Amino acid sequence: MAFQIEQEQILAPPPQPESPQRSGKQRWQAEYRRRLRITDALVIAGAVAMAQAIRFGGLNNDARVDWVGDHDRVGYAAISFLLTFTWLGFLAVGNTWSPTVLGTGPEEYRRLVAATMRLFGLIAIVSLLLRIDFARGYLAIALPVGLLGLILNRLFWRKFAARKRRTGRYLTSTLVVGHRDSAREIMRCFERDPAVGYSVVGVYTPYEIVDEAELTGDDSDLPIVVAESSVVDAVRATAADTVVIAATEHLGTRGINDLLWKLKPLGVELVVTPGVVDVADQRLSITPVSNLPLLHIEKPQYDRAKSFGKAVFDLVFATLALLAVSPVMIFTAIAIKATSRGPVFYRSERIGLNGEPFRMVKFRSMYVDADRVRDTLLAENDGAGPLFKMREDPRVTPVGRILRKYSLDELPQFLNVIRGEMCVVGPRPPLRTEVEQYDRKMLRRLLVKPGVTGLWQVSGRSNLSWDESVRLDLSYVENWSMVQDLLIIKKTISAVTRSEGAY
Repeated sequence: MAFQIEQEQILAPPPQPESPQRSGKQRWQAEYRRRLRITDALVIAGAVAMAQAIRFGGLNNDARVDWVGDHDRVGYAAISFLLTFTWLGFLAVGNTWSPTVLGTGPEEYRRLVAATMRLFGLIAIVSLLLRIDFARGYLAIALPVGLLGLILNRLFWRKFAARKRRTGRYLTSTLVVGHRDSAREIMRCFERDPAVGYSVVGVYTPYEIVDEAELTGDDSDLPIVVAESSVVDAVRATAADTVVIAATEHLGTRGINDLLWKLKPLGVELVVTPGVVDVADQRLSITPVSNLPLLHIEKPQYDRAKSFGKAVFDLVFATLALLAVSPVMIFTAIAIKATSRGPVFYRSERIGLNGEPFRMVKFRSMYVDADRVRDTLLAENDGAGPLFKMREDPRVTPVGRILRKYSLDELPQFLNVIRGEMCVVGPRPPLRTEVEQYDRKMLRRLLVKPGVTGLWQVSGRSNLSWDESVRLDLSYVENWSMVQDLLIIKKTISAVTRSEGAY
């Protein structure tokens, strides 16, 4: 009895009223999960019903499962009912509705696929051991239709949550613990990916006493900075529902675990940053050593971007793309030739793989001899770093403005891909004058072929700062994967349609 009293004392929450921000988060998470569960159930039920209707010609039929031995044959109506609820059970056991993965990235889809594959793997084993002959056509329809429907359902709700977050809802109020420089970097990361919904409401600086009146310059973009006696006090002062730790050395080896116990009664989650940025998740792995988690980081993967598989993909994709857009290219060539004198194509020197120069082909979007007057316009440069860009460039023809707005002038670059000088996805093709200003770190961009599109294309294009453009290119070089290439191609179509950052 004494132990029970002591345990209650340990786990009892302090007499601190729950903040409205935390209860708000709990409400939107519960609402989001409820909607997801309902729509997942509808998707699965629809896929199973479709499989039964297509395979057996309707839902009201007497089709039964073939079962070797002296057994009563079970109808497929009962099988469909059982499959639907079992499938939902596997999704629950697989933590596919966990708040930690909902709307946050590939892990949500991985759990979804893993839970579904476990279910159908179990069905295969059971049918083999008990000699139950399920109709193969029935399962062959239910599995892919159901899985595709579940993925599309998650994609729909992720976009729904992203729209809500752009309007200030479905947000996670976050307290950042660490130096102000670390806090500012974390805030930049959150701003680059607003779909995750982290909203920094305070910064706790354990190393310094901060007077808000003294915050000037770079510190002015920081939210309320607090330096209370403890992290828990800072949580209460800011009403945060999540704590992001960027300064683990302040807490010590046991401090994080102790902080978890202190935050538990408040319903506050704890997130620890590993201290690295621009490292893709496929390069990270955790190995526990005597209860100490070690984060392993694989070497940069730029060598994989020069693989035979990527070269084949680039050749096939560029060929198909040229065939698909050939009518547009013919019409564009006629428009250029009819509205201004000069050649249809513009060939410009670019620096490619390992610093080798090549001639990049584009549709001409400027008047003839535009390069000769470039120096007279340098004072009006809107570009970042060594880039020369003008929002209202007088050298651009009326047709050229349309071509640039929708990136139609870049379509001939697929010819460079077929010739092996560029790839479909890669860093932005730089000029020689740019490369001459590269430092040792920036030269890593030349370890792979430049691309027709890339992270810079889908992240703001000409609106990007020079540092951000370099960061994106280096991130692509170091974290290359075929899946990332496909996602960039998908996003490129959307970015070109919106014509954001194009001039």
